[in-house]
Amino acid sequence: MTDATAETSETPAKKKGMLLPLVLVAVLGVGGFASTFLGVWSPSALFAPGEEKPQTEAAPQLVFIDVPRIRLSLAAEPPRVLTLAAKIEAAPADRAQIEHLMPRVSDAFNTFLSDIDPKAFNKRGVLEIVRAELMTRSRYVLGDTAVKDVLITEFMLQ
Repeated sequence: MTDATAETSETPAKKKGMLLPLVLVAVLGVGGFASTFLGVWSPSALFAPGEEKPQTEAAPQLVFIDVPRIRLSLAAEPPRVLTLAAKIEAAPADRAQIEHLMPRVSDAFNTFLSDIDPKAFNKRGVLEIVRAELMTRSRYVLGDTAVKDVLITEFMLQ
């Protein structure tokens, strides 16, 4: 009888010994999944070659030069008025040149805008086309290197 009691008392100890590693594996698995799901680390980063972080450069210094506001009467039925305000983005070294040539820039902008068919302003995407054309005309007057971008700050049809 002592043999039967000894065997039954060892069985629960073996089950407890097997249960602890299983619980530990489950907890570690859930913790690993949660940490990758939350973005703490990435398993693919362990196998990827080490990447060098790009060095951040300071943003280039830019100035925004106002183009005089343009108001045009469009030959349409009913008569409409186009109001456009823009800024030219450039390097600080080019500011004096751009301000000196601003009357030519205004003339180029006015000439282009007055030649547009008034019906074209009702079409989708006209603002992107106008902006690209103003950019082309400003680069024609000021040179390719002086002008970085043309920003339209006001575009209104009344």
